[in-house]
Amino acid sequence: MKNLLRLTDLQASDIYEIFHIVDDINAGKYDGFLREKSVALFFPAASIRTRVTFEKGIWLFGGQPILFPGDALDKREVTRDVFGYLNNWADLVIIRHKDIRLLEEAAKYADVPIINAMTDVNHPCEILSDLYSLSKSREDFIHDQYLFCGKNGNIGLAWKEASEVLGFELSQCCGAGYEMDGVQVFHEIETAVRGKDIICTDSLTTEELDDFKGCQVTREVMDMANKNAVLNPCPPFYRGEEVSADAIESEYFVGYAFKKNLLVVQQAVMVWCLKNL
Repeated sequence: MKNLLRLTDLQASDIYEIFHIVDDINAGKYDGFLREKSVALFFPAASIRTRVTFEKGIWLFGGQPILFPGDALDKREVTRDVFGYLNNWADLVIIRHKDIRLLEEAAKYADVPIINAMTDVNHPCEILSDLYSLSKSREDFIHDQYLFCGKNGNIGLAWKEASEVLGFELSQCCGAGYEMDGVQVFHEIETAVRGKDIICTDSLTTEELDDFKGCQVTREVMDMANKNAVLNPCPPFYRGEEVSADAIESEYFVGYAFKKNLLVVQQAVMVWCLKNL
């Protein structure tokens, strides 16, 4: 049994194994993998992409998704007792919750795999999907130069986790005070983007926008990046804020196409977690 809580819990070989499983699923393997199995999902109402793809992926595998609101795990009953009972019926548990410590506690008491569908400090499945898409569209995605434009939050930290496991170069462009530890940081996008191949962004709150005035990714900025660079903003993105409308409408934008793989990558994560039980 394997859990997926942080990418840094994995080896590079684990990530490539998940990618291989994706290819096998696309080739028609693993049909009915979750037949007669039940998957408990804990998701807040606002989740769209991650929830849709996990639920559909379970259904396509012939499994039964059982959905709970994300705050169902915030009640007074202790985590040990919740999973003491769930162990009787669930074959897999997928949790989207702000506090990764709750997922770590669940993993201690669950007899089935726990998959992190997003916390306040990371978003491993989202980044795995992007990396898989890059592996299929880039000549050598590990040797590309990555730039994350955004704050020290779950998306940036998940990209950092991936860079630590796979060994690619990651830099950050952000306003002062939003820096991640352990990466090269720029505060002006025109300097940050030069020499970069993969430009990723994350959305900002209204209160943060003024601090990131020098970090917006525009079409003109993308023209300063390396030849064949791509723009991969994390949804939800907001035109006129962290990215401009003309950048989204340009040939650099790969967001919709990349996220198409989210469904099958999450299916592959479920297979990877369960197949060695």
